[in-house]
Amino acid sequence: MTDYIIRELYKEEIPLLDDFLYNAIFIPHGYKEPVPRDIIYTDSKVYAFIKDFGTRHDDCCLVAEVANKVVGAVWARISDGYGKIDNKTPSLAISLYKEFRSQGIGTALMKSILSLLKSKGYNRVSLGVNKENYAVRMYEKCGFEIIGDGDDESEWLMVCKL
Repeated sequence: MTDYIIRELYKEEIPLLDDFLYNAIFIPHGYKEPVPRDIIYTDSKVYAFIKDFGTRHDDCCLVAEVANKVVGAVWARISDGYGKIDNKTPSLAISLYKEFRSQGIGTALMKSILSLLKSKGYNRVSLGVNKENYAVRMYEKCGFEIIGDGDDESEWLMVCKL
């Protein structure tokens, strides 16, 4: 297992969220073409996860660092992005570079952000996830439950009660 630390995102690292957001986009089985990178700016529900991040009181982000390099991030905010339930529940995004997946880092990031959100007084947190995404199992292990379809029929809307 890789040695890593989990810490808060530094202000000067906010631009890294663009790359992590792009890497968080799940590509379903059989999809031939890569998703255009500009989707993170042109799809308003995707862009909502990074637009002016760090300027709202509810914005929070944790990162995983390996050998002084940020290799993963999990962040939450109240926005109109995928996974939105209401204007009081933050929605999550999580992403790890491929070579750092399946090592427990994502689970550690998720558990850390859930603890942080609970300490900030939130009662629950939500996320949207493609139904084919293997990460659904990790989310369930961290306490998320499927509450229905997300913004389209290929997506689950999941909630974790804090």
